[in-house]
Amino acid sequence: MQEITADIVQATIRPREADTYKGDYGHVLTVGGNQNYGGAIIMSTMAAVYGGAGLVTAATDPSNFTSLHAQLPEAMVVDDTDVAELTKLIPTMNVIVVGPGLGTDQQAQTILETVFDLVLPKQILIIDGSAIDLVAAQKMTLPDTHIIFTPHVIEWQRLTGIAPDDQTPEKNQAAQQKLHANVVLKKHRTEVYMQDQIWQNTVGGPALATGGSGDTLTGVIAAFVAQFENKQKALLSAVYTHSKISDQLAENAYVTLPTMISHALPSFMAQMAKKTPEDRIGF
Repeated sequence: MQEITADIVQATIRPREADTYKGDYGHVLTVGGNQNYGGAIIMSTMAAVYGGAGLVTAATDPSNFTSLHAQLPEAMVVDDTDVAELTKLIPTMNVIVVGPGLGTDQQAQTILETVFDLVLPKQILIIDGSAIDLVAAQKMTLPDTHIIFTPHVIEWQRLTGIAPDDQTPEKNQAAQQKLHANVVLKKHRTEVYMQDQIWQNTVGGPALATGGSGDTLTGVIAAFVAQFENKQKALLSAVYTHSKISDQLAENAYVTLPTMISHALPSFMAQMAKKTPEDRIGF
């Protein structure tokens, strides 16, 4: 098992070229947030915006529009049940997140099926939260695209049948390869399974143990894989960045709220972009 360290982040987050615009940094679509769980999609969308994605659109229940715009005027919104609009929008995306606050009722399943039907092979699809539960419960066929699952250990059990106590690296990797997807298995030392590689996060702590942390991580992953060329390093860097910011905040905060992590993303990324080999000593 290889370690995810700051060196990977420093190699991934580079200073932006002067002659660029928002279209060079990817377009992310976040799908989720029913009437009861609107906060999840707002937090995921916020992390995608603050994490540097060039454009971010949230497909969510209309009841969330006002709250989302009040907190995040940089994001666009669309009704997640508007199939005609999604049909036009989804093919234009680089990365699609589906699941934060989506729910598991029939309407949620219909929305997820719509996304699966419309996603293209060239795109990256991040399947999180409720969407993982729906895939597991309904035994849904996965679309032909680049998939990243972001389960915690109980969601991983639902998806694979592997009980938490039996979730060894060997069993997890075998399950990941059957899914033909990358997997971010969230735990104290989060593990990332990709192809024939297993990576373990080296940072993060109990200050992250609060609702919305996973939704925020999903948004960071979306932003990083949307804008950085090496997708594997971008995924690993997102996992590290989310946890490292929490560790820094936890020096003065008992709990590191998800929105606190999002707000700290631009400054942390700026620090990483400026790092030289000399700066890395003792980081």
